[in-house]
Amino acid sequence: MDLKIGDPAPSFRLKDETGQWRELSEFKGKKIALYFYPKDNTPGCTSQACSFRDGYDTLQAAGIVVLGISYDSPESHRQFKEKHRLPFPLLSDEDKQVARAYGAYGGLLKFLMPRRYTYLIDEEGRIVHIFKKVDVNRQAEEVLDAFRKAGEDKK
Repeated sequence: MDLKIGDPAPSFRLKDETGQWRELSEFKGKKIALYFYPKDNTPGCTSQACSFRDGYDTLQAAGIVVLGISYDSPESHRQFKEKHRLPFPLLSDEDKQVARAYGAYGGLLKFLMPRRYTYLIDEEGRIVHIFKKVDVNRQAEEVLDAFRKAGEDKK
């Protein structure tokens, strides 16, 4: 079943790059940019992560939390995060259950990598926008614009 705008975001519990368990519920009351990406240290994924890094201060000022998810291990995430100075958590979905819940499973090479999808979740835990086509170089700007539009649509 594909998620759609207005649906509640599926909950999850995943390890971050430090091995600490993180849950979606710890971010309740905040806007979240939850992005699935294929693989650490690949060109498109690095560009996308660096877009979030470069726009991080602006995203934080807008109250937006960034969470990246791939099938890579916490150790791979730790190295990727350190190498590119990424200021946000990277979560390890090694059993692919979160990608399945969000409809991001089955990307390139099916079971090896998730689809490059980004889900925007509002303060109430509802999905307000889904990016199925991502501009890896402008992802932070796309997220800001979509959250602004979603806020205007609520008025």
